[in-house]
Amino acid sequence: MVDDVVDLATRPTQLPGSGRRFEIRSAVARGFLYLVALVVLATIILPVLYVILGGFRSTPQLASDPLGLPHPWLFSNYRAVLGLGSFWRQVWNSTLIAMITVGLVLPAASLAAFVLSRFRFKAREGIYTLFTFGLLFPVTVAILPLFIVVRQLHLINSPLGVALPQAAFALPLSIIILRPFFASIPGDFEEAAMLDGAGPLRFYWSILLPLSRPVMATITVLTIVTSWNAFLLPLVVLNKSVQHTLPLGVTNFSSQYTTDTAKVLAFTALSMIPALLFYVIAERQIVKGLAGGAIKG
Repeated sequence: MVDDVVDLATRPTQLPGSGRRFEIRSAVARGFLYLVALVVLATIILPVLYVILGGFRSTPQLASDPLGLPHPWLFSNYRAVLGLGSFWRQVWNSTLIAMITVGLVLPAASLAAFVLSRFRFKAREGIYTLFTFGLLFPVTVAILPLFIVVRQLHLINSPLGVALPQAAFALPLSIIILRPFFASIPGDFEEAAMLDGAGPLRFYWSILLPLSRPVMATITVLTIVTSWNAFLLPLVVLNKSVQHTLPLGVTNFSSQYTTDTAKVLAFTALSMIPALLFYVIAERQIVKGLAGGAIKG
């Protein structure tokens, strides 16, 4: 009896209607978040849809009804762009530069993150801090020194002249993503590998890399999309039209067909689709890799 009285005295008193008000506030907060998400989604999706659908219309249709749907649907703009040899050459140039960039970033970032996460030395945190500062250094600020260095290396009009700087600017984010993941791998794995006669490089190659596939996939996707959309660096380094990437091709095409807006939209849509498809297909890997690195770090 005494325990019941004490329990009643110490139990928090719930005012009538407080639970209902809490539910209403939660519903309003959720509705506000959904509204913000819809606004952000519309801001991103609507311009992309406008470009894609605009390619299925004619320029007079766009002038008379800019926000209308294609009626009738015209496929001639996309067929004309797909029939251009310059378009496919630019697709190849963008793909080649992206592949070279990824091929440079993955081994360099993974080895650097391996050293910074599994070895202890005095300058370790200072080096890692230096990489984090790299996130605050945009390529636009360094474009003039980069051009001078690339010219001195005789890499003007070469895919390496674009891929090397892109890889350098991709390293800070890649290392920051990889280091917490590598550090989260239990030390028992490394001790077991050492007992089996495996050295540090064998442990890195046989254990760390297979376990870090989701994170490596995330870095691959981010690097490819960033390289595919790069404009300023290819503009400065690639002077010959045969070396141009798709972003430069869009600029050249829009200058050549200034009065044919529908065809320009078709070219722009086709240049966006590969990166968008690649990002959508690998979206789960991106989220999984980023969440894994953040949680385990």
